[in-house]
Amino acid sequence: MARTIAIANQKGGVGKTTTAINVSAALAGLGQKILLIDADPQGNASSGLGVLAGPDELTTYEVLLGESGAAEAIRSTGIEGLDLLPSDARLAGAEVELVPLPDRERVLRKALDPEGERYDFIFMDCPPSLGFLTLNALTAARSVLVPIQCEYYALEGLGRLLETVERIKASLNPDLELEGILLTMYDNRLNLSTQVAAEARHYFGSRVYRTMIPRNVRLGEAPSFGKPITQYDRHCIGAESYVALAKEILGNDQESAGEGPGSSHSSTPERGNKERSIERAGDAPG
Repeated sequence: MARTIAIANQKGGVGKTTTAINVSAALAGLGQKILLIDADPQGNASSGLGVLAGPDELTTYEVLLGESGAAEAIRSTGIEGLDLLPSDARLAGAEVELVPLPDRERVLRKALDPEGERYDFIFMDCPPSLGFLTLNALTAARSVLVPIQCEYYALEGLGRLLETVERIKASLNPDLELEGILLTMYDNRLNLSTQVAAEARHYFGSRVYRTMIPRNVRLGEAPSFGKPITQYDRHCIGAESYVALAKEILGNDQESAGEGPGSSHSSTPERGNKERSIERAGDAPG
């Protein structure tokens, strides 16, 4: 059964879509079967993979409104092991159109249930808000991955999001867990980055991934070419960081299933340490 992970933060510009695209592609490159769901009306996860949904094509919008099953709307990305449920601007209307529907918070979960056996991981790229689209994703998810930017006020909105996660867990999805907190846009030349990273690890300990995503020009360029970073420039530090994150997630999934670090992915970092550090040259805190 697929491990379903929502990538969410109500703050914009923290690297949600970049993470959704690149961790999906990195896991596919490690032999996993991945479905990425674009649940953001901006459709950046779709365009970042070179997929532009035409006006007559099925998208997340039709799936949420019950006009299509997920299987009919899922498309191949051309990347082996990675499929996409695309989105476009029509999805913005779903925030209003879902309101009168019965069991409106569980629409996406019900649509995805038949797809669980086809994939190892299902990732959902959420919009920068806590509206019905994000609520549907969190209700459908087994866990939530929270990217936070290594800048001032980065932790300010995190408490609110975690409170929302707890409310959803209490009322709609008792299985929902915090998958992890991902530090993004890290620059080891800046004291602020190291301070934010240290504060996050102080408060959240082992729930913060060891892997941090650095500021990297190539990561910013890749979406304009419709490619994940592992295809655009697989040797850059951005690509190496997302591959490291994918291995960390894969290792966590095996450990939660009872497979210790002695499994076939024994080189994957463990998450037992309270203190974490970046494992890629050029990104270690000074």
